[in-house]
Amino acid sequence: MAVISKKIPAPEKVEIKTALISVFDKTGIVELAHALSARGVRLLSTGGTYKAIAAAGLAVTDVSEITGFPEIMDGRVKTLHPMVHGGLLAIRDDGEHQDAMKTHGIEGIDLAVINLYPFEEVRAAGGDYPTTVENIDIGGPAMIRASAKNHAYVTTLTDPADYAELLEQLSADDGKTAYAFRQRMAAKAYARTAAYDAMISNWFAEALSIDTPRHRVIGGALKEEMRYGENPHQKAAFYVTGEKRPGVSTAALLQGKQLSYNNINDTDAAYELVAEFLPEKAPACAIIKHANPCGVATGSSLVEAYQRALACDSVSAFGGIIALNRTLDAETAEEIVKLFTEVIIAPDVTEEAKAIVARKPNLRLLSAGGLPDPRAAGLTAKTVSGGLLVQSRDNGMVEDLELKVVTKRAPTARELDDMKFAFKVGKHVKSNAVVYAKDGQTAGIGAGQMSRVDSARIAALKAEEAAKALGLAVPMTHGSAVASEAFLPFADGLLSMIAAGATAVIQPGGSMRDQEVIDAANEHGVAMVFTGMRHFRH
Repeated sequence: MAVISKKIPAPEKVEIKTALISVFDKTGIVELAHALSARGVRLLSTGGTYKAIAAAGLAVTDVSEITGFPEIMDGRVKTLHPMVHGGLLAIRDDGEHQDAMKTHGIEGIDLAVINLYPFEEVRAAGGDYPTTVENIDIGGPAMIRASAKNHAYVTTLTDPADYAELLEQLSADDGKTAYAFRQRMAAKAYARTAAYDAMISNWFAEALSIDTPRHRVIGGALKEEMRYGENPHQKAAFYVTGEKRPGVSTAALLQGKQLSYNNINDTDAAYELVAEFLPEKAPACAIIKHANPCGVATGSSLVEAYQRALACDSVSAFGGIIALNRTLDAETAEEIVKLFTEVIIAPDVTEEAKAIVARKPNLRLLSAGGLPDPRAAGLTAKTVSGGLLVQSRDNGMVEDLELKVVTKRAPTARELDDMKFAFKVGKHVKSNAVVYAKDGQTAGIGAGQMSRVDSARIAALKAEEAAKALGLAVPMTHGSAVASEAFLPFADGLLSMIAAGATAVIQPGGSMRDQEVIDAANEHGVAMVFTGMRHFRH
């Protein structure tokens, strides 16, 4: 394969003489234009940006004067012209390029200040198909990529946050930018267009119901750098995709230290779980440790829901994440601050609750502004060596399933409610998962075991420990419903559940030995229903 090569060393410093400014987001643009104009920089611009700069009383040239061609087609065509791209792409120290510029009257452009049509915002706002397509920027990405490629000579800015650093460079170095700065801005520019195109391609796949497009790219914008990742020797950062799903990515940090990598992971798990319980039906609380729930409950009030969730496993709850499906109130806050907690996340927080939590300055308090919709479509991704696993979000809801009673005894109304509760929680427990529940409260949770029997036993053991701590005569698993997030492959798992006191079982079904498991349930008078849907979580 032939390789194109131009071995011309990049100059360390480049003077900014001419700037092309074309932005949708006009934050700080007039101030930047003023500063550049004061330094004698010639300003070129387009459309609304031109009008904003001209209205500020600054000398600015419309790009159409450079191209000799007016903006046409509602502004779709204005910068896609050799007079613009030649000015951005010309290698200043290449004789052939210089000759071409002279022959065609092309002026060099030293600074490109470009940002893009708000495709992400339009998509997030639910714009219709034609409106969303119209907000796909063409000229902007083309200019960004052109100027960034030629960063040896051209400085590319795509983010208003970088305007101040540019002006600092110009002030410190007599109107010039350093090569290292141009390199960094070029890298940032390509990352910006890559994320933009990723959003567009994923939107097309979604709009056209293409589940497995030939190429899949997931882009994100840096929200914050972190001190470290899962462990101190790992570097980490938090990127947001632009999806307007209420949760840790959209939440306001009302107080407390910066969230760590593990905090974000666990808080997301907690909030997605508690959102399964509709706030208009009942207050709910989920307490998470290492991405697994150690207690989940509903109650007649938010404080009762918290107290019941804590009762399931108060030892594991120490240093955990607390997620609530209703506004955090003062009474609930008073109870929560009695326990060492890393993070509280809720749709909103009252002023009284804020004041109470403020007594624990290191406790991170997040207001998410809403709850995520558990039924909403979306994508999840996981990296593997050399690849990316992408799947649709697990938005299955037990309320939407046609439950099949497979035993002689049908569950009672209370057992059925507890079955559904347990199955909701089990969806958010690492596999293999077993969850006992009684009266809208988890009684025991077994997570992430290689054997489902072990998960059942661990959950029962947790229930026994909780009973001792609460002074109960018998564990809460007695008379409980139990959920398995995947089918029971043998009767031994069921027998462990029955030994713990469960009287009703909910599971997906689908094992070759289903009948063996059903027969065991019938022998012990246990009610069992099949969901037909599993919830593996790895």
